[in-house]
Amino acid sequence: MNNVMDVPKRPVRHFLPENFVVTTWEELKPYLDQLLDQNIDSAASLKTWLKHRSEVESVLSEDMGWRYIRMTCFTDNEAYSKSYQDFVQNIQPQAAPYSDLLNKKVLESPYLKSLEHEAGYDMMIRNLKKEVELFREANIPLMTEITTETQKYASISGAMMIEMDGQEMTLQQAGVLLQSTDRAKREAVYHKIATRRLQDKATLDELFTKLIGLRHQVALNADFANFRDYMFKAYGRFDYTPADCFAFHEAIQAEVVPILNELTKERKQQLGVSELRPWDKAVDAEGRPALKAFSDGKDLTEKSIACFSKLDPYLGQCLSIMREMGHLDLESRKGKAPGGYNYPLAEIGVPFIFMNATSTMRDMTTIMHEGGHAVHNFLTKDLELNDFKSPPMEVAELASMAMELISMDQWQIFFPNDEDLKRAKREQLEDIVETLPWVATIDQYQHWLYENPNHTSEERKANWNRIFDRFADTVTDWSGLQESKDYLWQKQLHLYEVPFYYIEYGMAQLGAIAVWRNYKRDPKAGLQGYMNALQLGYTKSIPEIYKAANIKFDFSKSYIKELMDFVKEELKKI
Repeated sequence: MNNVMDVPKRPVRHFLPENFVVTTWEELKPYLDQLLDQNIDSAASLKTWLKHRSEVESVLSEDMGWRYIRMTCFTDNEAYSKSYQDFVQNIQPQAAPYSDLLNKKVLESPYLKSLEHEAGYDMMIRNLKKEVELFREANIPLMTEITTETQKYASISGAMMIEMDGQEMTLQQAGVLLQSTDRAKREAVYHKIATRRLQDKATLDELFTKLIGLRHQVALNADFANFRDYMFKAYGRFDYTPADCFAFHEAIQAEVVPILNELTKERKQQLGVSELRPWDKAVDAEGRPALKAFSDGKDLTEKSIACFSKLDPYLGQCLSIMREMGHLDLESRKGKAPGGYNYPLAEIGVPFIFMNATSTMRDMTTIMHEGGHAVHNFLTKDLELNDFKSPPMEVAELASMAMELISMDQWQIFFPNDEDLKRAKREQLEDIVETLPWVATIDQYQHWLYENPNHTSEERKANWNRIFDRFADTVTDWSGLQESKDYLWQKQLHLYEVPFYYIEYGMAQLGAIAVWRNYKRDPKAGLQGYMNALQLGYTKSIPEIYKAANIKFDFSKSYIKELMDFVKEELKKI
């Protein structure tokens, strides 16, 4: 895809005024009323109406996006927090009933049948039916309260700082020191980070208890037995069930945890320690200084653009445009929310990447990951409707995780030294072996949490340890660190902010390995398959999109074994 892209301009609006900006509910309401009252008298007018609705949704979605972005970039800016809260408390709740009425208007149209066999419309109709089935007026205030409470997690986490060697650091910045070859220093940093996290353990525990209660009530209101079953419906998981998730957990325990144990034993031997401790997990096993992939945010940006450009000029242009538009905020700093994300901006079509980079290889792979999401947004931005541009998460994460792997052939841009490059590739593949059991841990924990919504804090702790131990290596010594282990789950923001969004990482990781295997066999065809799949957006089902990439949507034990055997072979080659 060598075509040159210009910096995108906002598309011409056909329904809302060009100068319309989301300010108050009173200003927005007339346009939703107009959509609701509009007469649809033919298949053509239904299509036009859907485009008008899509335009309104894009403007609303992008406005909320910018409010969220500013709030997470500057958690200590009260005006940004209030702006986000205003949308969540005063605009979103008012718009929700309209969304349900508009969904019903579409589904009741006699002209809908004429669109059922057009690409994308079948997926859209399926989702609209699901939305109507889930909607309950009683859940609107609960959703508002959940979003407001969720925001507290970012504020609490963003304020966590420690002092090390006379310097104040974010926990992300301090985490880099866990790669130090000085074991005493690693231990000291580990304890400082753990102690700081534990200072807020009770606050975060109470917040989580409140969120579980609110979410369970949402599920009951919508006639579901529990929030897990509600979320499977809400996420549109039409292609797999909770039972498939449990099968995935078993397959990971059987096929991946033994490899994790092998690698951990190897690490312990290489480090020459009598006991492998949690602060020994990030340091180079051969005692070499931590890999440094870049010097600062500017260097990371330039190297990432060069890496993407070598893969394909189109990919490099995506990141270049984001840089030019100011859609990158990469470096860690005080007052910034934790984590990283790629936020799609529905009207302009150019997303925003947020992350907390310091200088590590993990930061470099994070921008490869988020850059994969960004490329996905660029490839779908010209699809006809907003619905078509929002793929299921199992596809969205395939875009990001596959990019981490197929970009490895260009990593000499970050690691010009051949030994460093080999080391970086090895760390990436070892990370896959660590990621899959962690995904299974978090996913199984969520199933337990929401199947047992009335559990006590003690039961929560006990079941966290039970599930953690099922998927953890048997080599690491946690003695004397029980409290830290008890609350490890609190650092996983998905549990607070996007419940049940985690199994997708495991499914997509398997898909990413398959994409990478295709790429290793034939780089041109492998990359084209990847792009072909992403361009579909949500105009096809998950299995069909995976098929477009020439891979399978499969998480059976035999398929996981086949893919992990490939990873083991690649590890041997390095």
